[in-house]
Amino acid sequence: MNPLRRELLFSLIITVLCLALYCIDIAHVPAAPGGLHCRALITAVDDSKVQTHLIVKTNAQYLTVRLLGGPHEGQEVQVTNMLTGKMELDEFYETGTVILVEYSAPDGKPTNAVARGIYRLGLQLFLICLFGLLLVAVAGFTGLKAALSFVFAALVLWKLFFPLLLRGYPPIATGLVIVALLTGVVCFSVGGLTRRGLATFAGSMFGILLTCGLATLFTHLFHLHGAVRPFAEMLLYSGYYHLNLTDIFIASIFIACSGAVMDLAMDIAATMDEIKFRHPEIGMIEHMRSGLRVGRAVTGTMTTTLLLAYSGSHVAMFMVFLAKGLAPANLLNAPFVAAEVLNILVGSFGVIAVAPCTVVIAALLYRIRKQPILNPPEPLITLLRS
Repeated sequence: MNPLRRELLFSLIITVLCLALYCIDIAHVPAAPGGLHCRALITAVDDSKVQTHLIVKTNAQYLTVRLLGGPHEGQEVQVTNMLTGKMELDEFYETGTVILVEYSAPDGKPTNAVARGIYRLGLQLFLICLFGLLLVAVAGFTGLKAALSFVFAALVLWKLFFPLLLRGYPPIATGLVIVALLTGVVCFSVGGLTRRGLATFAGSMFGILLTCGLATLFTHLFHLHGAVRPFAEMLLYSGYYHLNLTDIFIASIFIACSGAVMDLAMDIAATMDEIKFRHPEIGMIEHMRSGLRVGRAVTGTMTTTLLLAYSGSHVAMFMVFLAKGLAPANLLNAPFVAAEVLNILVGSFGVIAVAPCTVVIAALLYRIRKQPILNPPEPLITLLRS
């Protein structure tokens, strides 16, 4: 089959899978009361019941809003905005703000309306479209396949992984299957059904399995549990007492680093592919040495990327410890900080290990046939026939 047709067929299959995932419902969780959502413009605000304690506001803020969409467009409804005193969760509204409203209409008239935050869905959709256009503009057809892989990964997590965990499936085993599925789709979609794609997939899975093993070992040695993650305790209070939060925490570690692992494996595999294409006569040892030289440079920056990515999301927490003058030992020994240290270091182990592993796998794959490889690389079907 023509390489372009093969890639188009693979992309079509992923598209069909995305549509299928969008339509399925594995969790079977009943919808929350209300169920109707639309944009609404705040026309009046009643702050008479709001209590202010320094910078924290509590009690209820009553809003009058005009619905801007849905079956009740143009109608006005009273909305309650409950302020809990937690600034990370609360929003305080003013007249003229457009918000997202959830309401019910048992008698055909909107009632029991609740504010769900300033309306941001339009801007989010705009950013997603802009991201997709930029990806296609820079990377062409490969960028289109990458965007498709991005959508597929999001749907697999939302429609498969999270619902399966809620239904009591073992988190670690389920996570490994899901990551293997995502890794295969991403690697073969971006790298093609070629030796490059196969080397990327094999190297990535080695790094992910190593990360999973280390995460399991050190989570128990650190005496950590899954409740250190935000909203984990709330999940138990929602009625899911059967969930193993520690195993979910372990799964989150190797899932979180899987993207960086795939990225590095793809860099190495693409480098090995280009070296072999430019120098078909290169020996296997020299081929490996060239790949390792690139791997060393990329690994050095990737481990720093993980450190910055994880620590950057906890800037306020680190500032609190510094502001209170607490010793670094107190900071590093705290359970939630130890969990992040484990996340960073174990993820870095996987990233470091994936480079030499991918180099060895790629060198062996390109050594199977001693004739110059084709450009684009030969498909796996040809490789297997050889």
